[in-house]
Amino acid sequence: MTALAWLVPVALFLGGLGLAAFLWSLSRGQFDDLEGAGWRALDDEGTVIRASHTGSRSPVQPPQR
Repeated sequence: MTALAWLVPVALFLGGLGLAAFLWSLSRGQFDDLEGAGWRALDDEGTVIRASHTGSRSPVQPPQR
């Protein structure tokens, strides 16, 4: 029974923390452009970043058509 005395307030606190993070992201405009990120992922133009086996990142130009 004492476990419930700890678990219920912790669960309510974590739920409130998640709600606060969601409301903060709404106020910062994180969900304004839902389709743009998907189209940018499919875009062939621009620089592609490829990670090498050493962990360093080097820009690579896409092939010209």
